Amino acid sequence: MSDKSKSLLESSSEFNVLRLRKEFCDAVVRVEDVAFEIHKAILSKCSMYFTALFRRWPPPDRNVFHIPGVSPRAMQLIIEFAYTGSVAVTEENVQELLLAADQLNVLDVVRSCCDFLAGLLNAENCVGVFQFTDVCFSRELRDRALSYIAGRFEEVVLSEEFLQLSACQLAIILGRDDLNVREESAAFEAVLRWIAHRPQEREGNMARLLSKVRLANLSTNYILFNVMSNKLVNNKDCQAVVADAINTISLVMKYPNSHIAKTIARPRLPNAILLAIGGWSVGDPTNSVEAYDVRTDCWLDVTNANQRPRAYHGSAVFHGSVYCVGGFDRTEHFNSVCRLELSTLTWHQAASMNHRRCYVSVSVLADFMYAMGGFNGHERLSTAERYRPDINQWKLIAPMHEQRSDASSTTLHNKVYICGGFNGTECLQTAERYDPETDQWTMISPMSCRRSGIGVTTYADQVFAVGGFDGANRLRSTEVYNPLSDAWDEVRPMLTPRSNFGIEVLDGSLFVVGGFNGMTTTNHVEHYDAATGEWTEACSMDVFRSALSCCVFSRLANMSGYVVSRDRGRDPVVEEGSEESGDSG
Repeated sequence: MSDKSKSLLESSSEFNVLRLRKEFCDAVVRVEDVAFEIHKAILSKCSMYFTALFRRWPPPDRNVFHIPGVSPRAMQLIIEFAYTGSVAVTEENVQELLLAADQLNVLDVVRSCCDFLAGLLNAENCVGVFQFTDVCFSRELRDRALSYIAGRFEEVVLSEEFLQLSACQLAIILGRDDLNVREESAAFEAVLRWIAHRPQEREGNMARLLSKVRLANLSTNYILFNVMSNKLVNNKDCQAVVADAINTISLVMKYPNSHIAKTIARPRLPNAILLAIGGWSVGDPTNSVEAYDVRTDCWLDVTNANQRPRAYHGSAVFHGSVYCVGGFDRTEHFNSVCRLELSTLTWHQAASMNHRRCYVSVSVLADFMYAMGGFNGHERLSTAERYRPDINQWKLIAPMHEQRSDASSTTLHNKVYICGGFNGTECLQTAERYDPETDQWTMISPMSCRRSGIGVTTYADQVFAVGGFDGANRLRSTEVYNPLSDAWDEVRPMLTPRSNFGIEVLDGSLFVVGGFNGMTTTNHVEHYDAATGEWTEACSMDVFRSALSCCVFSRLANMSGYVVSRDRGRDPVVEEGSEESGDSG
C-alpha cells in the first residue's frame, strides 16, 4: 500500500470514529424513519449526488436531508462505504444495495455489486440478472449476463427464467454471433419452447424470432421436416424467411468457395478454440500455431514469428494462458517453458523445469501444472514435477513407477493419469495414476496393447487412450478406462492410424490432430462423438506435422481474433465458374 493510500485510509478511519461518536457532524440524512448523522464532506467525496444535494440547500436553510426510494439498510452500507472505503456485499443485500448505489451515483459500490452478481451467474439466474439491468442499468453487468446466456444457451433454455424473457430480449439473444449452439436447430427449438409457454400471446412473434435463427446453417432436410412442417410457420411472413434460407443454401451449394453476405447464413462464433502448436514438419521443428474454428470447420494461422520452433513438447491452458513445456528443436532438449498471452498473442518466458524433457506429458489439475517423464537427451525419465504460477516455481514430486517418454496424460476425479510411452527399450502397455494428496503413484490395469506416441484425454467421464505405436505399427485402435471398475474397454477405432498427434475435447467431441501415419506426417483431423460412437473427418490443418501439442481455451474477450472473419461475406458471391485460389498442402 502506498503512503498516500495509507494516509487516506487512516484519515477515513478517524472520520468514521467521529461519525460513530456523533462529533462534528454537520448534517442528517433521513431515510424513512431512520436518521443518520454524517459529515457532508465525506459523503460528497464518494458521490456527486451528495455534492449536488448539499450545495442545493446550504445551512442555515437546511441540515436535514430526506432521501426517498432507498432503504435504511442500504443507506447504512453506503454511508459506511463513504467512511471506510469498503462494503460487505452479500446475496441478501446485493439487489437492494445496487439499486440504492445506482440512485445515489456511488459508482464504486455499483461496481462492487455488479462484480458480485457476475460472480454468481449460473444457468438458473443469468436471465434474471440480465433483466435486472433494465431496472438498474449497468452496461458491464448487462454484457456479462448476456455473454453468460449466449455461452451456455442450451443449458439456459431449460431453466424457468428463460420462459420469462420478452420477445425483444429473446430476439437480442438469438441475434448474437456468440450464441453457443452445437447445431442451429437448438436455436429454432428454443423459440418453440418459449412460444409454447404462452402460445396465445406469443405466436405472433414467430416470424420476428425465426428471422434471428441462422436457418441457412441447417440442413435442407431439417428445414423441410422440422421447420416447414410446424404449424407456427404456416403464414406468409415465416414462409418468406424459410424461402430466403433455402435460396441461400442453394447459393452456398452452387458456390462452395464463396462467402454469402447474409446474416441467415452467418456462422455463430465458437465458444472455444482449439490450438495446434509447433511440432515436426518437413524435416524440421516448426513454430506454427493454427487455431481451429469449429463453427466454420476451418483453421486460421495465428503464428507469432518470434516464437522459437519446438516439437515433442507439451502444452496446457492454465490460469488463462497457454503454456508450452519442454520439447526439442533438433539441437537442444528443453527444460524451458513459454507462456502465450492469449489476449495479445505474445509469448513470455516462465520458470524452467528442474529437468530437460523432450517427449514430455503435461496436464493441469487444480492449482498445479504437471510435467511427467520425457527424454533429457541421455535417458528416459521417471521423474515428475509440478508448477505453481503464483510463485513461478517448479517442484519435484514423487517419481513414477516407470520411465516414460512419448507417453500421454490427463486428469480425472482429482487424479493424474499417464499411459503408455517408451522406456528406452520397449513401448509400454502400462498406466499409472497420481494422487496429489498422498504424493503417490499407483499402477492401474494395463491397456490392451503397447502404445508409444499415444494420445490420452478425459472424455465422457472416462480416460481415452487413442492410437500410438506398438513397436511395429501405427495404431487406429481406441480404448477407454473406467476408474470405478479399473478396466479398459475398446471403442470404435479412428479412421486413420497415427502416433505423436494432438488430442483435445472440443464442443462435446474428441479431436485428434495431425501426427505420423506410418508413412508420412499428416495434417488430417478427425473427431469422435461418444453419443453416436462415430469418428468423422474434420477440416485438415494447413501444416503437415507430427509431435505437436494441442490445447483448448474458451470465453476469451478477443475470441474473434482466433476465428475466420464473419465479415468476409460482405463481398458479392463469386461468378459461376471462378475458383478460389489457395496453397495446396
